[in-house]
Amino acid sequence: MPELPEVEALREFLDENLVGKEIARALPVAISVLKTYDPPLSALDGTTVTAVGRHGKFLDIEAGGLHLLVHLARAGWLQWRDVLPSGPPRPGKGPLALRVALTGGDGFDLTEAGTTKRLAVHLVHDPADVPGVARLGPDPLADGFDREAFASLLAGERRQVKGALRDQSLIAGIGNAYSDEILHAARMSPFKPVRNLGDDEVTTLYEAMRGTLAEAVERSHGLAAGRLKAEKKSGLRVHGRTGEPCPVCGDTIREVSFSDSSLQYCPTCQTGGKPLADRRLSRLLK
Repeated sequence: MPELPEVEALREFLDENLVGKEIARALPVAISVLKTYDPPLSALDGTTVTAVGRHGKFLDIEAGGLHLLVHLARAGWLQWRDVLPSGPPRPGKGPLALRVALTGGDGFDLTEAGTTKRLAVHLVHDPADVPGVARLGPDPLADGFDREAFASLLAGERRQVKGALRDQSLIAGIGNAYSDEILHAARMSPFKPVRNLGDDEVTTLYEAMRGTLAEAVERSHGLAAGRLKAEKKSGLRVHGRTGEPCPVCGDTIREVSFSDSSLQYCPTCQTGGKPLADRRLSRLLK
């Protein structure tokens, strides 16, 4: 799933390649992708892109006073094309969900792999009209988001720290992968209750969060859209690396599986050398 660093890199890429260009047509290919109907997508025809922003994991393409909000979800992606195919896209053929064609012949496709369709596109007058945007917490890389602001968000939290980091209404933009990376950098168990964090641990977690995300954004800076997935995977230290050696201590990276996701961690770095219980595996062994 694209998270804050990849979406920010896409924003930068589109800011350089899309702003100032005129939209010829925005063509929905998969009906499920479009979540709004007023204004219609045809309202973008003939408008000029004036800005590209980001709200958490949402891309925000502004044109003609309207905002095209894109959430790539788990399996969505944006593919830039210097020359778009001449013929109209065919519904039901492949992963293509929506195409934005520019008057210069270039443009981009939104695609989604797999059978679970969660890619979402909204066309609205105000980004706050999209519920997913309206409920977002602060951006963790915002200039004003300091350690004290982070601590105030955590005050009264009763969840485990990984769940808190992934809650978009608490902090915007962090998902499964980067929460694993942040907790590894902080040398902290994903199951540690937030209410048990001491002041020093809050500071450590804040610095790990800012440092991990800023480093990932910097690695992705200037990359073309097609190279961002590979860059994300190559930069991850624990997430998606079950069975590999930890790059810090050499211990074997372990996994805890859930019904629709999994987390990865290093026992030596994060849990005092003790493996966490994998509840799904435990049930299978009973």
